[in-house]
Amino acid sequence: MTVSNPIQITGTNQDVVWERVVDTIHNYKFAIARENKLDGRIETDYKVGANFLEPWHGDTVGFDNRLESSLQSIRRRVFVSVTPIEGGYLLGVEAFKEIEDVNTNTSTAPGGATFQQDLSLRRDLNLVQERSNPVGWIPRGRDPALEQDLLDSLQLAFSN
Repeated sequence: MTVSNPIQITGTNQDVVWERVVDTIHNYKFAIARENKLDGRIETDYKVGANFLEPWHGDTVGFDNRLESSLQSIRRRVFVSVTPIEGGYLLGVEAFKEIEDVNTNTSTAPGGATFQQDLSLRRDLNLVQERSNPVGWIPRGRDPALEQDLLDSLQLAFSN
């Protein structure tokens, strides 16, 4: 069943609403990066997608997403908006997914290390240098399965 995004919930105390939203986000094991009650915005840190061996993490919803997270490095980030309206609040959820962009040269080097080719006599005994290219991430757009699951959890949290 698809839930509209944003959802409307009833509530009069902004602090109680805010804390229930944050608790629901924490149930998915996301860490809060920034929250601003004046703007009504909650932003999470990136979280690496859970695979089949981590069923207690709720950030990966559905078999296809679990399989993808098991075979490819995935990370997700969530933005929640809390907008006051007459008689309650509108809660909007946006979840974004990215896959890791691994440089092929890095994966072929043993341990991802680069050794110096200059064999001249030096006093520096550290032969291993940092990676030359940083690993990046490729945006995959929004994650509708996670958004719907979060919205269902938020509706359940406010149904009491």
